[in-house]
Amino acid sequence: MQYFDIIGGSRLKGSVEISGSKNAALPIIAASILCDGETILRNVPDLADVRQMLTLLLRLGVKSHRDADGALHLRVEDEMNVHAEYELVSKMRASVCVMGPLLAKRRRAQVSMPGGCAIGDRPIDLHILGLQTLGADFELANGDVLLKAKKLKAAEIFLGGPFGSSVTATANVMMAATLAEGRTIIASAACEPEVTDLANFLIACGARITGHGTPEITVEGVDRLKGTEHRVIADRIEAGTFMMAAAITNGDLDLVGARMDHMRAVVDRLRRVGIIVERGEKGITVSSSRRLEPVTITTQPYPGFPTDLQAQAMALLCLADGNSIITEKIYPDRFLHVGELNRMGAQLHKEGPTVIISGVKRLVGAPVMASDLRASAALILAGLIAKGTTRVQRAYHIDRGYESIEEKLQKVGANIRRQNES
Repeated sequence: MQYFDIIGGSRLKGSVEISGSKNAALPIIAASILCDGETILRNVPDLADVRQMLTLLLRLGVKSHRDADGALHLRVEDEMNVHAEYELVSKMRASVCVMGPLLAKRRRAQVSMPGGCAIGDRPIDLHILGLQTLGADFELANGDVLLKAKKLKAAEIFLGGPFGSSVTATANVMMAATLAEGRTIIASAACEPEVTDLANFLIACGARITGHGTPEITVEGVDRLKGTEHRVIADRIEAGTFMMAAAITNGDLDLVGARMDHMRAVVDRLRRVGIIVERGEKGITVSSSRRLEPVTITTQPYPGFPTDLQAQAMALLCLADGNSIITEKIYPDRFLHVGELNRMGAQLHKEGPTVIISGVKRLVGAPVMASDLRASAALILAGLIAKGTTRVQRAYHIDRGYESIEEKLQKVGANIRRQNES
């Protein structure tokens, strides 16, 4: 098993190329199930989760390869298998994104229930409800969701959940509706840029979709979709992580490819902390003053502050001059990083879905354990500024969502090394 050793204290300076969005790429890859002919995707990051999705699609009859330029080519060659097995789905929850495409194109879908995870229970009831509303018959057998329909029929579907709109449920229902008969209206749809990117891909394939990027999406069903070429948007979560890396190290970074229009809530909070964030010629530039102001952050569905940057923001605010408050409204249990940051000298106090952060003068390096993808990023950020050496165990978590993160950090001055356990 691999881990990271980080010697803190280096000021980050230079340019970082922001990779394509994992959360956009995964449903778009799943959507290739819908398409006749070849699909070519550019700017797809080489991540553990992407490789896992491609393995699943291979089981479902979709062959793929990357060319010399890094473009990902996909083509459906066998439509017989409709079973996404637990062995694969349990390793990556985004695997449930194959449910809608399988049902729409092959009339059947058998997808293992994904279960819980380190950031809390994330049920798929909205996915099932939406697909049932489109006319699918549903049953649960041996831990698998079984869906079938001779022909999907358009409907009006409400996808609001207890913690806001569901991104993956919106993606699943929108993909299924592209081949449904009639006009489907998805109310309380997720507005995230990743949903918009999926819609733009589907439109390029021949789908008729309007309203993407708003809470109401309209889909006019068509008879077939064809493969196309598409470039995946930049990863706003990776961009936000590097913005906070610049801030926590009093650094100065150019984030090539990052999009300000996808990150307005993050930019607003960072500017209130005292970080200088500006549009650059090729993306976003970030620089920091020595004093960090405390702020209040509440995670919300887009365009609010993203839950996927909550842990990283907490690491940054550990060094703010005063008391900050972070409230998690999406996944109230997503706080396993709190105890690990406290091991490094942070003063964090959790009360339900809220953490009170009392700023300290410095953090101290320590061995810490990553519990999930974004917690890993938070611990690496803390290690960048901590006195001494920080060892972040379970490097495999970070590999799910950050492409060559240690190489990117080394390039701009960080003292970080990936190590193998002896």
